[in-house]
Amino acid sequence: MTIASTLVLALAVSWGADATAGHRDNTAILRRDCPDYTMYSAAKHPPYSDGPLNFPFQRPAQECRTFTSPAVEQVIENVTSRIVDKDLAQLFRNAFPNTLDTTVRWHTNGTGSTTNSSSSAKRKREDSQWQGPQTFVVTGDINAEWLRDSTNQLSGYQALAKQDPNLHSLILGAINTQAEFVIQSPYCNAFQPPPPSGLNPVPSSQKDTVHPEYDPSVVFECKYELDSLASFLALGTEFYENTGSTEFLTDRWYKALDTLLSVLDAQSQPTFNGQNQHVANQYTFQRQTNAGTETLNLEGVGNPLNGGTGLIRSAFRPSDDATIFGFFIPPNAMMAVQLQKTATVIEAAGGHADLVSELQQRGQKLQQAVWEHGVVHHAKYADVFAFEVDGYGSQLLMDDANIPSLLSLPLLDFVDKNDTIYNNTRKMILEKGGNPYYLVGSAFKGIGGPHIGLENAWPMSLLVQAMTSDSDSEIKECINLVRNSSLLGLVHESINVNDINKYTRSWFAWANSVFAQTILKIAAEKPYIIFGDGAEPYIL
Repeated sequence: MTIASTLVLALAVSWGADATAGHRDNTAILRRDCPDYTMYSAAKHPPYSDGPLNFPFQRPAQECRTFTSPAVEQVIENVTSRIVDKDLAQLFRNAFPNTLDTTVRWHTNGTGSTTNSSSSAKRKREDSQWQGPQTFVVTGDINAEWLRDSTNQLSGYQALAKQDPNLHSLILGAINTQAEFVIQSPYCNAFQPPPPSGLNPVPSSQKDTVHPEYDPSVVFECKYELDSLASFLALGTEFYENTGSTEFLTDRWYKALDTLLSVLDAQSQPTFNGQNQHVANQYTFQRQTNAGTETLNLEGVGNPLNGGTGLIRSAFRPSDDATIFGFFIPPNAMMAVQLQKTATVIEAAGGHADLVSELQQRGQKLQQAVWEHGVVHHAKYADVFAFEVDGYGSQLLMDDANIPSLLSLPLLDFVDKNDTIYNNTRKMILEKGGNPYYLVGSAFKGIGGPHIGLENAWPMSLLVQAMTSDSDSEIKECINLVRNSSLLGLVHESINVNDINKYTRSWFAWANSVFAQTILKIAAEKPYIIFGDGAEPYIL
């Protein structure tokens, strides 16, 4: 499915009910000439920046953009006009709108459906699928939606949703659509276009045996990743924090929450019961592959986990790589925070007190479990957070570039960035001697991971490093490394540490979103770094 064939609907929807047939016909004619953005992003296009790197302008033509927001365009103008480094400005100009420009495959504003006032504690009366606004956001060069990726891709626009009704509808639709995905297949990480979109499912070449079974017309891939479920919650809590709206608390959303909690309960169980007898896990995954990171051992179960920790199993990481020890600490930390934030939202909406209390207690107990079982002693770095544990005493000390990560714990609101244990951990994972996946070469450095290999670091890790640092010099170094390696005017998935011309994915919307979020955070907190001495903060 090419962009040219899928984006006609997106623009027609963005026009709303007043769009005429003539407008739609003209758009269809224009869209036939829209290039596939995967190919488009791999080449350079004018006008170029005035900086020494001569960065290209990589936004698609206006007629080919999948969604538009005047508020986003205004931020682009406000920020780029103030950034001193013209190459950095061009990179922001391309990156900030990248999700809207290229990945909104389908959106409907749900006109005519029954909705609640944002101040109402009542749920929608309807309990049928695809009610209200709906939004399908793909990760980029794969025409499927990852719960985690789409949540992060939209995160940078949340602060603008209160002032832009179109963004409000877009994000509300994304919450509603994710709720449907969670209800249908809560163990799965990536999903096909919803049936009402009229878009065809994407065939997968993988040969997987998964339990519970899933419908391939609904699911693109079914790797159980705890952070995917935490991301579903985060999309809603961030929407509330920025808009004050609780209108996404529909019957369908509550049903998704109930489904999610059932998964958490099932995945909190040990491998063996009190009589030391094996208890079958509700989820198993096997893939025909020659890559060990793409499947689970022991016939799809994974390595044994001990009981009594209070932690929740995650079969896969946000990189989509298999965990070694299933008690994966970063998503447990993220879920602990999101359960408590979700309780706050439901309480604000006047929701059931018992549910509010349950979510608060679940979050607090999980938070305590992370501190109790996820913190280990290192001979060099003292107390640090482990990446993964198994409850038997085994631990994995490393970090991966994908979010959630140990490096990102402050961004997840789990820990203050000045916390001693976090800083011990940060030192460990940003040194080659402490983190096997901290990669350093002649041209680039940063955290990588097994997903790509032993020579590629991820720009995303440098952006997280910048956002969790108070050091001006460290922030500048990280930003400059990302800038200098983004020669196509877009942020890549990974970069070869010895040759920045070797990269994976010219078009990776998640990485571009994280770059834009980093620049906006610097603009608000340390504006002089990018705007020059004496610059006033820029806050959305």
